[in-house]
Amino acid sequence: MNKTITDIAQMAGVAKSTVSRFLNGGSVSEDTRQKIERIIKEHNYVPNTFAQSLKAKKTSIIGTVVPRLDSYATSQTLIGIDEELRGLHYQMLIANTSQDMQREIDAIYDFARQKVSGIILLAAEVTDAHLKAIEDIKIPVLLVGQQHELLHSLIHNDDQAGYILGKYVVEQGHRDIVYLGVSERDQAVGVHRKQGFKRAVDECSECNVKYYETSFKMSEAVITAEAILDVSRPSLIVAATDNIAMGVMKTAFFRNIRIPQELSVTGFGGYDITEMIHPTLTTVKYHYLQAGKLAAKHISRLVEGESVRQHTIVDVELIPRESVDKI
Repeated sequence: MNKTITDIAQMAGVAKSTVSRFLNGGSVSEDTRQKIERIIKEHNYVPNTFAQSLKAKKTSIIGTVVPRLDSYATSQTLIGIDEELRGLHYQMLIANTSQDMQREIDAIYDFARQKVSGIILLAAEVTDAHLKAIEDIKIPVLLVGQQHELLHSLIHNDDQAGYILGKYVVEQGHRDIVYLGVSERDQAVGVHRKQGFKRAVDECSECNVKYYETSFKMSEAVITAEAILDVSRPSLIVAATDNIAMGVMKTAFFRNIRIPQELSVTGFGGYDITEMIHPTLTTVKYHYLQAGKLAAKHISRLVEGESVRQHTIVDVELIPRESVDKI
């Protein structure tokens, strides 16, 4: 049977509040500290971190707000955060908002009520309501994946990602191009990634580029790709994410359009599956795991009152593969 904090207090011959104070880093005498430590070790006692958070002024819990869990980018980022936080003696609580902005706001307040020490926020958009919530709770918040001038932010270099991919496909001889992006409400993917690509192709006077929008869902990318291919046959479709790219490839497969001989396709993200499908997908790799670990380090420093750079940019990497033909 697992021991409780009451059991530990009785065996140590001290008050429950003394054990609680010890567990939360408070001041106790050296004799008492040694006695409590010995009993905890003998009985393999593991404190209930969440229960402690309800009473302590400061906890070892970091709240993480994510827009969705069924995403490679999110899952890899969370793994990085969790691995690093454990090494820093913090635990992670996750709030999934299912891309509902009001649930994001509610999660920020909920975490504050649970007395987390800091919050890592993965949001597609930062609104005035987000800023008000962050101002209200008076808890360190780190924004990941997007950048805002008023918040500590950690972002991937989306502009550079779009630019290096744009330069690459132009160098491969592609001139009739479709860019399949997402809503510009998402600053990172919808705006900066597209702007970087546009900057590269604008350097090519012969390029003819058409811009379309879809959602992040592969199923909706399939529908959008069908509509595009109904009216035109570009030499290349650049998809704003690997999921969208795979939706395009699925549409091409069902239409017997050969990739890359008849249609080249690229994505962004560098998901593991992109090197297992056939043909393998040309993409820009994002280092989500590394970003997660860096986010954990930054939020822990903010919690401890240490200095952290206001905006941090994580590099990206072009991965040329089979899905782009050289014309």
